[in-house]
Amino acid sequence: MTDLPQDITLDALAERLRVLHRQTSETPLFNPVFQLSLDLSRRIEAGKTGLADLGGLVEELETAGLAARAQRLGALVEPARTLDRLTELTADNDTGFDAFRAHWEHPQLHAVFTAHPTFLLGPDATAAVANAAQTGEALTPTDTSRPTITLPYEHAQALSAIGNAQQARDRIVSSVFAQAQARWPDRWGELAPMPFRFASWVGYDMDGRTDIKWYTSIAFRLSEKVMRLESYACSLKAIDSDHPLLGRLQRAAAHAAVSAEEFAGDLSEPAALSAAANRLTADHEDRLLSLGQTIAAIEAEAGDALPERAIALRTLAAAMRADGLGMGWVHFRVNAKQLHNAIRTRMAGGAELDLGSRGALAALRELLAGAEPLTANFASLGIESSTAVRQFLVMTQIFKHVDADSPIRMLVAECEQPATMLAALYFARRFGIADKVDISPLFETEAALEHGGRFLDALLAEDDYRSYARARGRVAIQTGFSDAGRFVGQIPASLAIERLQGRLASAMAANGLSDVAALIFDTHGEGMGRGAHPSGFADRLEWPLSPWARRRFARADIRLEPEVSFQGGDGYLFFATPELALATLTRIAELAPAKPDVDVPTDLFYRRTDLSLDFYRAIKDHQQGHLASRTYARAVTAFGLGLLSETGSRRSRRQSDLAADRDMNLRQIRAIPHNAILQQLGYPVNVIAGVGSAADGIEEDVAALLTESARGRQIVRLVRAANALASIKTVAAFGELFNSAYWASRPYRGTEEHLARACETLAEYLTGDDRNGVFRRMASRLRVDALKLHRLLALIPDEQPHQSRENVRRTIGILQALRLALLQHIFLKAVSVPAFSRANDISRTDVLEMVFSLRIDDALAQLRRAYPVSFPRKTDFAVDEPGEYPRGEGVGYAAIRRDFIEPIEEAHALVLRIGAAIANVFGAHG
Repeated sequence: MTDLPQDITLDALAERLRVLHRQTSETPLFNPVFQLSLDLSRRIEAGKTGLADLGGLVEELETAGLAARAQRLGALVEPARTLDRLTELTADNDTGFDAFRAHWEHPQLHAVFTAHPTFLLGPDATAAVANAAQTGEALTPTDTSRPTITLPYEHAQALSAIGNAQQARDRIVSSVFAQAQARWPDRWGELAPMPFRFASWVGYDMDGRTDIKWYTSIAFRLSEKVMRLESYACSLKAIDSDHPLLGRLQRAAAHAAVSAEEFAGDLSEPAALSAAANRLTADHEDRLLSLGQTIAAIEAEAGDALPERAIALRTLAAAMRADGLGMGWVHFRVNAKQLHNAIRTRMAGGAELDLGSRGALAALRELLAGAEPLTANFASLGIESSTAVRQFLVMTQIFKHVDADSPIRMLVAECEQPATMLAALYFARRFGIADKVDISPLFETEAALEHGGRFLDALLAEDDYRSYARARGRVAIQTGFSDAGRFVGQIPASLAIERLQGRLASAMAANGLSDVAALIFDTHGEGMGRGAHPSGFADRLEWPLSPWARRRFARADIRLEPEVSFQGGDGYLFFATPELALATLTRIAELAPAKPDVDVPTDLFYRRTDLSLDFYRAIKDHQQGHLASRTYARAVTAFGLGLLSETGSRRSRRQSDLAADRDMNLRQIRAIPHNAILQQLGYPVNVIAGVGSAADGIEEDVAALLTESARGRQIVRLVRAANALASIKTVAAFGELFNSAYWASRPYRGTEEHLARACETLAEYLTGDDRNGVFRRMASRLRVDALKLHRLLALIPDEQPHQSRENVRRTIGILQALRLALLQHIFLKAVSVPAFSRANDISRTDVLEMVFSLRIDDALAQLRRAYPVSFPRKTDFAVDEPGEYPRGEGVGYAAIRRDFIEPIEEAHALVLRIGAAIANVFGAHG
């Protein structure tokens, strides 16, 4: 049967997989991953290995996955060097005061904490990974369960991460002040350090969400105000427990807390909204809308204080200046279509007007010229039906009644024409907040990236926009790596975004905007497929905003404000503790992403555009070929989202029925789960695919370019990192689950007679299923491209050879084999459940289809409905009339629950745990 020992261990599985891999040299189509899964499946179905036994193995592999995650995090931020970096950053390096001041008064990075659905790790697992990364201690088994992910949970996690980041920034600022005080005792008080800015859109991003009410955003903003005021008070109390400003801060926090609680309730009724609004807007001695006077008072006191107290006071003032009356800046977001719908009602003939036309631009210029500010109140919000206008009204009320000073970002998704930006500017002017709102177009679709340069040229040529940008002091744009990477591939996406960033520098210079800053928000996740380069923190920072792009701004004398996202639980891990946050921020400050070296010669990658541009286009064409392919779409959606755990409060896909599940479109799946599915299937297609084919026939030329170019070597490091985790055999193994011939042949020799009927049922059912062929064709396409990739990589020196590469691949192989065995167990149990009659338009065939698409919870719900464990008893009814029928008591289907339903549920829970472990080995969810 198999060569597995009676008591299965991970070492035994690793050895068995190693032996099986040898057979591929004899039989090229032999699949060692699927064979190991068959070995395990036979033991499970024979009763030799129970699900509890597999649970022990899964726990060991979970621990190994978390340890890999901790090791990766530690390697990125190097916690052991934190204090040395902090000392080196502010050490005496012979710079003058003015240069020192200029360096520290402009943020090296804006960090945005988003609510992307990457909350893969529960609280205990997060703490364990953070501790292991921080201390270097071995990671021990820990509870990997997760709470239900809700919006309030995401908000609390974001605020915790930001709180740690704020503490770390205070440490840096205090160190800057201490160094300046020692070197320039007469001038150090002129410093206003701002090494980092923090922001969040958790609770403010309503694009694609209907579960966030406008008053939820107000409630969150008020709760953040309370939290920050309390932290300011705590810092001030540590300086002086009797400080005269302490009471003012504490009372302001208490006053805001009352309104925060009221707005957290249901304000859908006019009476409830009116009461909450009147309390928030009423004049009150404890109402605090600006920290300007508080900062001035603290800094004035610091001027006469003793050195240590002066540093503490100025550090607090710097924090107040950075964050205002909140935990940081906030980002709202609307969709371009929402803005279009809103602006059309203000334009003559707007319903029929093409907003991309010159006529529309002319009409918008007229609207802007006549845009007189209107006052608004909470009743305005209560009756407003337009999502876009409602967002502007919420921002208006925040400025008026929560924080008058801190600017707000308005991100515009799917923004592909200047008219959209002018529409947003019109509403900002209409409500009198244009001087406090940074309107930012988002470039992430293929069309936006392809035509973004022309868009920027046209937008920056608009007089109204240039006046607005000068008043705000910046031009802000956002680029998205997740969707861009999904639709054109991660490497082409990065190169297209880089080109767009360069075009922004040119457009700003050409339109006389060199005197304002360029704020570039690069929105990327922690996975390779979503823009996070895994090879080191320098690569991580340079991949979304390359040295070439940074130098374009520096040479045009445009101040650059780089901004990146730390997305969901994966991103928050960098700030899981104050110590990790300090390690992260000092690592960023050490790399100084806002200060490019303008004297570096132009990289060969940008000089040999005859080669690099063709390379880029060929990869993009290859990636788009996959995306347009029915084979690729069917493979990615073969299990729906059933291989993934719920990792966020936002739905990962749109609702659909069973028929839609069988023909799911890739656009139904969002970018994060799309990337996560590729990880689970064993091959990060949107990172690797096309690189080999793009070099086909010109390998030596491409290899020379990638070897001699810094950007090229960075691309190769990304490809090697992804390839080290990739397995085409695993992709093919998933197809064997739907191979009718496999199920028909499995009991053929009489070795598993007890499974004969179940295997026959599966074989018959799957004769019409297309997934086996789909996975085979997919694997063949990937294999051909991979052969070409291996030829290319053989010509390029490996800068970072992975010492434990085979061990990591073996670990992933074991995880995949265990999951495939569990899926076979689920399939066999599902077809063995006794037939039941159709109910609620759900048949047994529908339930089987749910199982094969891994909609296990739905399938189990139907099975439990069909086979209840208890019935009503006659004695439950207090009736007076006697009756003999039926004799005896009703009996439930306890045996069916025990033998079929519960094992399916238990196996599915292990499947999801294995998925999490695989994601941890990859380094991120998606």
